[in-house]
Amino acid sequence: MKDIYSHKHIAGQKAFYKVGQTSQSQSLLICLSFTLVILSLIFSQALIAQENQDKFLVEKLLIYMEPDFGSAEAFAQAIPFVTFVKDREQANIFLEITRKSSDGQEVVKLKFTGQKELAGKDYAVEFSLPLNAEPELLHKKLVRTIKLGLVPYAGRTPEASKLKIRLEEEVKPTAVVDPWNFWVFSLSTNSFLNGEKSFSYDSLYGNFSANRVTPEWKIRLSLSGSYNRNSYNYEDMNFTSSSYGGSFRALVAKSLGEHWSVGSFANVSSSTYQNIKLAASISPAIEYNLFPYSQSTRRQLRITYSLDVGPVYYREETIFDKTKEFLVRENLSLTLELKQKWGTISTSIEGSHYFHDFSKYRLEFNNDLSIRLFQGFSINLYGGYSRIHDLISIAKAGASWEDVLLMRKQLATSYDYYFSVGISYSFGSIYSNVVNPRFGSGGSGFSMHISY
Repeated sequence: MKDIYSHKHIAGQKAFYKVGQTSQSQSLLICLSFTLVILSLIFSQALIAQENQDKFLVEKLLIYMEPDFGSAEAFAQAIPFVTFVKDREQANIFLEITRKSSDGQEVVKLKFTGQKELAGKDYAVEFSLPLNAEPELLHKKLVRTIKLGLVPYAGRTPEASKLKIRLEEEVKPTAVVDPWNFWVFSLSTNSFLNGEKSFSYDSLYGNFSANRVTPEWKIRLSLSGSYNRNSYNYEDMNFTSSSYGGSFRALVAKSLGEHWSVGSFANVSSSTYQNIKLAASISPAIEYNLFPYSQSTRRQLRITYSLDVGPVYYREETIFDKTKEFLVRENLSLTLELKQKWGTISTSIEGSHYFHDFSKYRLEFNNDLSIRLFQGFSINLYGGYSRIHDLISIAKAGASWEDVLLMRKQLATSYDYYFSVGISYSFGSIYSNVVNPRFGSGGSGFSMHISY
């Protein structure tokens, strides 16, 4: 711009001397005009630079979504102008989704939190659905609302020029009809047969479950059974051992707002290992969550109390000279679950005792901890310890050495424990928006686990 100004200024001077009619005031006006033009050009360039700086804060929107509502690939296909990543630390947008019931409807809230270059740019949107809406309707609404919430961010990327905003007529919601009434059934069975000339092992297991989970109710039913048989032949010795058991478990729970729940457990079981011919109990329960249930994907602190009432019949006479008895036991547990940027933690403390003898009690501590040290690298710790003083079903006749070696009968003990430590490291592509269904849905990158 300086060369242009100089050239025009010199040309103006030549014209002045040649014509000889331009006054001093006119000359001053010309100089002032050129000065204003130069300043305008400089100022406009600064504005353009500032505008571009504000407009293109990031080249690409990288999103980490929690919790994962269905297939990430499905969201990636429906929202192609962003990239879904597997690690929150890699994202410049953290999307948190919470759900709660209100006035007969389910309210889904989406909170967008800017990270890195987008830090401080936070937004929140929400929508409502009929209670127990079909998964397809929920997915459609999520996609639509996620797009809406991403508009302020997309306007700061090079993709802004491709955005189109239009107003559609409001579509009235239609009634949701589920022919299964929200029940989900599962049936599984497996067997394992192994043997050689002097040894054979047979194992059978089966399970059937029926679950119905809605924001207001939770119903879980499970029926399972197992059978194990060992056979040994050595010289003149022939030994066969078998064990079997089965159980039916049920839970019915009702939500009472954002913090309280009530329900009841039911249990019927039989086990040769535990010396139980038949045991049945009903367990009314109440639970309080210090944090709202709508925040359960991030944190929970639950206090649960239950009372077990029911009869038990033993296969053999117990060490307390019982073949049957009616038992009443109370249980109290405290469970903390946290899921943060640094990792996840779950720890619980549970205590129980029988009312007929308070010295028959049990205390249990269980902990799961996963700490993310840096990108892709985590350390995982699992452990638990129990103080056991409630083994009232142990057979008075004791156990043979075969039963001990094959763990066919429960033995007296005052404690048990477990501990596991491991590390995991994954690297490779952090993006998950490329959809290719060939050969299954295995994850990208490489992972390694070491534990003992």
